[in-house]
Amino acid sequence: MKLITPMAIITAAVSALSLGGCASTGNVTPQYIAPSTYQSYDCNSLNQEFTRVNRYINATQNQQSGFSTSGVGVGVSAGRWGISPNISFGVGRNNNNQGRDAKLSRLFGERDAIVQSARIKQCSFANGIKIYGE
Repeated sequence: MKLITPMAIITAAVSALSLGGCASTGNVTPQYIAPSTYQSYDCNSLNQEFTRVNRYINATQNQQSGFSTSGVGVGVSAGRWGISPNISFGVGRNNNNQGRDAKLSRLFGERDAIVQSARIKQCSFANGIKIYGE
């Protein structure tokens, strides 16, 4: 039986994204990053950077935001009035995605800048990859 490693899954996801040519960012607008940021990179380095940024995008998109608590806690506490039992209940979820969205905005901007720089250098891996707004 052959095991599938997490790296194989990531590679397959990046390949699917690259082959699909989709520049989907959901509701997050990419932050502008100048393509000249990557002007010193050659095609191989740009391809590696593109893969690395896509890995971060996938990890960030799958990240749970906020914290979630549920359950009942029973314990004993000591205080001013002696030792007493305590019971705590936790139910809730925080849906604040601002931090995650800011990170995604920067990552989408980096990905677009890498693709633009790769197009300028005529790198083959950038063929068919769309950037935001295309």
